[in-house]
Parts: sequence; C-alpha cells; structure tokens
Amino acid sequence: MINVTNVSKSYHRDKIEIPVLSNITISVPEGEFLALMGPSGSGKTTLLNMIAGIDKPDRGSVTVGDTEITSLNETDLAKWRSNHVGFIFQFYNLLPVLTAFENVELPLLLTSLGKAERRRQVETALKLVGLSDRMDHYPKQLSGGQEQRVAIARAIVTDPTVLVADEPTGDLDKVSAGDVMTLLERLNKEFKKTIVMVTHDPRAAEKAHKVMHLDKGELTT
Repeated sequence: MINVTNVSKSYHRDKIEIPVLSNITISVPEGEFLALMGPSGSGKTTLLNMIAGIDKPDRGSVTVGDTEITSLNETDLAKWRSNHVGFIFQFYNLLPVLTAFENVELPLLLTSLGKAERRRQVETALKLVGLSDRMDHYPKQLSGGQEQRVAIARAIVTDPTVLVADEPTGDLDKVSAGDVMTLLERLNKEFKKTIVMVTHDPRAAEKAHKVMHLDKGELTT
C-alpha cells in the first residue's frame, strides 16, 4: 500500500542546512497499522507528512497504492489527498463555530455528493465513533476524547485509503486515550484501514502491528 524509497529531506534556516530524514525506506502493506516512535525532532512528523502528501522529499519517492505521489503537481496532489488520506491531529483541529455534524461534513463539501448522501455518510461516521447523540453539539460542549472522536469521524467520512494520525492521544487523559486507540484498532481490524501513526505513547504503540523507531532522521529498527 505504501512504499517510501530512499527518502531524504532537509530544511534550511538562513544558510544552515538541517537534515531531517536520511535515506528512509519503509514498506507498509495494505491493512497494516504502523506506529512511528522516536524523540522530538527525530523526523517522525516529517515522514508522516511525506506519506500524506503534505510535504515532498528532496530525494527519493513515495508511492501510495498505484500512485507515486512525489511526482504529482500541487493541484493533483491536493485532489489525491482529498480522495485518499484521512488526517487525525493531536489537537483535533475542529472548527469551534461548527457543530460536530458540520465539522465531519467538511471534507465532503469538496466532493460532488448531494446533500442527502453527505448526511448519510456523516451520520454513518458519527455512529461508528459512538457520537450519534452529539452531532448537534459544538466542540466546546464536548470532552477532549469526544472531540478527538469527531476528528476521527471527519477523517474516515470520505472512506480514505490511508489514515495518518499525528499524536492522536497526546492531548488526552488515560481513559480517553484508551478509547481513541480502541477505535483506531477497530477501524484497522474491522474496516481494514491502513493506519500510520506517530506517537510518544508506548501504550498507544502497543495497538499497532509494527513499531518503527526514528532517531536523528534515521530508522533504528
């Protein structure tokens, strides 16, 4: 499903080149749940962003499914992301002025679906994360764990090929974190979603099929 081949990436600060990833090669089979771990600054989120098509490598290639996304222009890449990638962030990234329903519906507004079909998909996604009774609530009326579940519903509402999660439990208490990880595990096992997750939490990583460690831009496992 995902093939990262000889990927390297550096950022430039003034005249200083800061290497972030060095010659990374990984393969993630369809339906796998991969956790990326490592200290801050190790390149985990940068690698996740490469897989999601948010960032591009200086060298190497990233292929997801049948598409080598590193060769796409920005317009085609944006279209590819909207069709194939679901994003889950540490701080939820919900819009406070929209209800849970409206937040989940947002990705569907970029599609050609009619209003009735959008409603059906949003209701299905919210039911799946256990929040059918909260669809008219605003983020401020929800707990942190509920907000993250709304964010997961938003990520899956388009039925993406890949879910990418950046510290999905990083802002949650232990109980809420456990609930979110159980949900991600269910999405992987029951719905065969391919998931790549960045985490500092060993308990969260235990839910993954495979754990890879990054340190100073290099794979150590």
